[in-house]
Formats: sequence, structure tokens, C-alpha cells
Amino acid sequence: MKTIITIGRQFGSGGKEVGIRVAKELGIPFYDKELLQEAAKESGLCEKVFESFDERPKSLLYSIAMDAYPFGIGGTGDSLEQQVYLATFETIRRLAAEGPCVMIGRCADYALSGNPNLLSLFLYAPKDVRIDRVSKRQNVSAEEAKSLIRKTDKRRAAYYEYYASRKWGVVDSYDFCLNTHALGLGGTVELIQAMVAHKEHPIASPTEIDPT
Repeated sequence: MKTIITIGRQFGSGGKEVGIRVAKELGIPFYDKELLQEAAKESGLCEKVFESFDERPKSLLYSIAMDAYPFGIGGTGDSLEQQVYLATFETIRRLAAEGPCVMIGRCADYALSGNPNLLSLFLYAPKDVRIDRVSKRQNVSAEEAKSLIRKTDKRRAAYYEYYASRKWGVVDSYDFCLNTHALGLGGTVELIQAMVAHKEHPIASPTEIDPT
């Protein structure tokens, strides 16, 4: 198996759970927060710095404040925010070079653009379904869940669109966009497995079969 699966997701769509289950079914590594841990180790920067910038849009004032933080940056000329992004970008590429895996968010699809083994997905679900899921998972009211969804999606979109220069959640930015509510989380996992199987062993269409 060679396929590297990247998953962008709306908050509350079940994207992380689907990613975990796909990785388990296929017997391959799963990377979410683990990407930050690996990037911190390789860059020498504190993991908390990566968490502070994790899937957050560029903020000039915040960058200035964070650049003054004493993490022993080695005079690269880049802002702290740029160093964090570049370190994450390089970690994504390194992990992908090691073999098949599932990666969640963090512009992984953009970092791996041009990789023939890439299968980029975006998972979404109806707003009411996401509100219900977040409300139960976070033990908050429906209104609080709705607000959390709006803020998180806005933050993820701004991050993706700044660094990838693509529209977040738009079909043109990914190989496939999947509604996790249409088939349920289990069905979505099965569908992704079928996509991977087809990518690994494509079936020739009638027009591709040599008539001789």
C-alpha cells in the first residue's frame, strides 16, 4: 500500500473519528496532534508554540508578541509563525515519505501536492447534525455548540486559505468531499477504504482496454 490520505473537515463532522478508524482498518499510522509533536522535535521549538499556532490564521499582532517569546530561535530571518508552519510542512512531507498514513488538517493536502500517492478528502455534515454531535461531545448547550462550530470552522478556513491559497471546503480543492451523515461514520470509513483500494489497484474502463 502506498496511499497517503489527508482529511480536511468541518468541526463536528466526525472527521477525526473517521480518520482514526480508517487508519486502524488499513493498519497505517494516524497523525493529528502527533504532527505537532514530531515537528517540535525536529525544529527544536517548544511544542506549546505549535499548539498556539495550530490551524490558526495569520495574525500580525499575535506574531509580533510570539516572536518576542524566548524559545531560542536561531536567527533564520523568518517570523516564529513562519518557522512553525515550515517545520510542520516539512514534517508532513517526511512522514509521507516514510509510507502510507492518514493525516488530519494542517494543509497536509497542500504540502503533498503533486504526490501521486495522495488521496485528499474533505468531510462535512449538515449543521444540525454537527451541533448535536458537538453538544453531546463537549457537554455544552446547542447554542454554545453552534458558536464553537462557527468559530472553529472560520479559523480553519482562514488558516487553510492563507497557507494553501485555496478555498477551504470547496470541491475544487480536494479529490473528494464526503458528507459523513449520508452514510454514517461507519459507511464513510468503508467508502474511503474502497477509494484507497481502487487507487491502489485501478480497474481499467472499457475505453482503456486494448481491443486486440
